[in-house]
Amino acid sequence: MARLLQFLALALASLALMARPAFAQQILRDAETEAFMADMSAPLVKAAGMEPRNVQVLVINDPEINAFVAGGQYVWVHSGLIAQADNVNQLQGVVAHELGHIEGGHIIRSGEGIKEATGITLLSLVLGAAAIAGGAGEAGYLHTAGISGRGSLEFFKKLQNQEYRLAIPQDNSYGRTHPLSGERIQVLREVYEPDPAWNRPSDPYLEKRFERIKAKLIGFASEPQQTLIKYPESDQSIPAHYARAYAWHKSAYPDRALAETDALLAALPHDPYFLELKGQILLESGKPKEAIAPLREAVKLTNQPLISTLLAHALIASEDEANFAEAEQVLRLAVQRDRENPFAWYQLGVVYERRGDTPRAALATAERYSMIGQDQMALRSADAAMQGLKPGTVDYLRAQDIAMVSRAAIEQQRKKR
Repeated sequence: MARLLQFLALALASLALMARPAFAQQILRDAETEAFMADMSAPLVKAAGMEPRNVQVLVINDPEINAFVAGGQYVWVHSGLIAQADNVNQLQGVVAHELGHIEGGHIIRSGEGIKEATGITLLSLVLGAAAIAGGAGEAGYLHTAGISGRGSLEFFKKLQNQEYRLAIPQDNSYGRTHPLSGERIQVLREVYEPDPAWNRPSDPYLEKRFERIKAKLIGFASEPQQTLIKYPESDQSIPAHYARAYAWHKSAYPDRALAETDALLAALPHDPYFLELKGQILLESGKPKEAIAPLREAVKLTNQPLISTLLAHALIASEDEANFAEAEQVLRLAVQRDRENPFAWYQLGVVYERRGDTPRAALATAERYSMIGQDQMALRSADAAMQGLKPGTVDYLRAQDIAMVSRAAIEQQRKKR
């Protein structure tokens, strides 16, 4: 997971290019996970009358069983929800539910922050009684997409069990803001069971990918001992090797982590995400030169900017001047396709600085600081970049834009005090 999930603690409200909620939680950026989320949700997005390329389903590192929408066409899913889902169909039911909020305009304003946004948990379900009386939006999306509602019902049963454990009364929802899971199950069963897709199985390819993603997230987010209990050595499946590779890597046992990765590659020698993982383990174990080959192949197979950033990291960490030109080329292409990666901008700044291009090093630094919400540093770096860049050029205008946005943000913060 490109540095697994190149953990970006992004202050989202500070992103000049995006309208997303401000919060301190960490977004999990990972090439494989993002590709899976896009493919898994595409038929639901189309069924909701939206364009798949404009809707993103993103993962937040949080153990709660939670999903919400907050600003723009973004669905935020907690890693804990994925870990608790039994199959891809259950996850699709949750995403269909959240797409209903986007279409219905039930979106948290970008300035309201994470406290309000994460208050929209699946235990409280966020959908009023009037909406469920009509059968609920997610049922319509699942029907149009030809996807069974069985997983949706199964997941609500999970939530009902949580309500029982939390001693939430099940006899009267009138005093509650949102309906109880038991009520939703009763209403949705009447909608889902007669649907032609009720007995239709999930796409087996998506199901295999879901099991990989789930194991990957558990291996990354859970304590290693918990992961090794859930995925014991006796389990020789692909997901189990995946989860244990992360558990051993987190525990600083690179040889055991690499053994698990080699088992994955023995099964699928040219899987780009297994190659990415091997490169990551080698790089983070102090062997950047050995990491370059598997990462190059992974980039060749996917052309994915997050993996490209990891390759550039290995090239730079090799301390071989001959690799710097390739690192610059890889990073420039990566930020063209995905500008929302502070680590990529940091590395690009390092490359520029080493070759003596101080103005562009300052511009890359300005991009990074702007992205993570450090407006003062972004303004300072953007001003420094403009001092050395030719006026009117693309880079100069970009520095000017960052300076303008940062200055306005600083002024707004000053007025709030």
